[in-house]
Amino acid sequence: MTQPPVTKVLVIGYVWPEPRSSAASGHVMQILETFLQQGWDITFASPAGPGEHKADLTELGIREVPIELNNSSFDTFIGELAPDIVLFDQFMIEEQFGWRVEKRCPDALRVLETSDLQSLRHARHQRLKERLKASDDANDFSELFAPALREEFELMADTDLAKREIAALYRCDLNLMISEVEIELLVEQFKLPRTLLHWCPLMVDPPSVPPVAFEHRAHFLSIGNFRHAPNWDAVLWMKNTIWPLIRQQLPTAQLHIYGAYTPPKATALHNAAQGFHVMNWAEDALQVMSAARVCLAPLRFGAGIKGKLVDAMLTGTPSVTTPIGAEGMQGDHPWPGAVAQSAQAFADCAVQLYKNESDWRQAQLLGKTLLTDRYQQSMHGVALVERLRDCLQRLPQLRRDNFTGSMLRHHSHKSTQYMSQWIEAKNRTL
Repeated sequence: MTQPPVTKVLVIGYVWPEPRSSAASGHVMQILETFLQQGWDITFASPAGPGEHKADLTELGIREVPIELNNSSFDTFIGELAPDIVLFDQFMIEEQFGWRVEKRCPDALRVLETSDLQSLRHARHQRLKERLKASDDANDFSELFAPALREEFELMADTDLAKREIAALYRCDLNLMISEVEIELLVEQFKLPRTLLHWCPLMVDPPSVPPVAFEHRAHFLSIGNFRHAPNWDAVLWMKNTIWPLIRQQLPTAQLHIYGAYTPPKATALHNAAQGFHVMNWAEDALQVMSAARVCLAPLRFGAGIKGKLVDAMLTGTPSVTTPIGAEGMQGDHPWPGAVAQSAQAFADCAVQLYKNESDWRQAQLLGKTLLTDRYQQSMHGVALVERLRDCLQRLPQLRRDNFTGSMLRHHSHKSTQYMSQWIEAKNRTL
């Protein structure tokens, strides 16, 4: 009996995955593991150099192929590979390589893994900067956390970044969205067809061991890659405003801050006398989270959903965050900890959770329920594979229905092809 051909997948990464350094890389690894479970043949290519904490994909049976920007050798590579599915990791990668995929493999299903809407994150960052310039009040940021989707759209719509990102979404056959809020923003305000979007949040397996008990935990914890601007801003808000408010109520409290790629400006904030400890990179994020009593994530801007808060739920660690941190994560469920809009409220909630074992245990149970209902690997993995297979079977019709995407692919292919040929010709004359 003839076996059906194995589905071939090419993933083009913005960086090589570092699942212990960022939630974005962790999500890419979850997607790769889902594909491996189907027995699919996977190649991972990236123009980036290997990072400090790069995962060894070859151990999993995934081929690793370094590629270059603006180099026609990619055409030969992808033509020989002839993938059934090409997954772009972040929209900038689609901009760089999408037209080459269109030229050599026009029938490959084009999928974009967004991680988060970068144009939304950037617009919110600009709004925060304007707020900080306009007022020296470092306590109440509630006006940043309450805008309607229409206000977010108006903040984004005129930016170059939004126009580039939305165009990339249209050029792909399917876009993996990590946040339901971002799906609604794209559909209701940017008028993207919902058929182009697929909800694929962080996918985790339920913990196999009971969480560490309240009495065996100590200290507050914050964690996040320092290269991610929202994380750095959160550390500054904690250092300058929130942490002093917590120490007023808990004079011996200790905060441990972990993050990959710790810059000198972060280590300079370390102050043991104030209980403010910058700990650099965590070898095992779940282990240090398990030892902490409360996770702090005072995010004043950002997008997507937050891996650190999923890790907190996995380890039974209640968290305190802002509406930006909780956005798109809880659905109709109560938050497993507290959501605060001012520094004072944030500090008060953190102290209450830290001291009150009954509140702490209730928050822990809420986290377990939230994980089970919204983030199970089995549930989302099955849905993703079914959606991809359906798209493969109906690709011609999907592309006819997405005329805007076909038009944008046509113009991107032609204009980028001419520019690339000009660059290569110029390089040959140097």
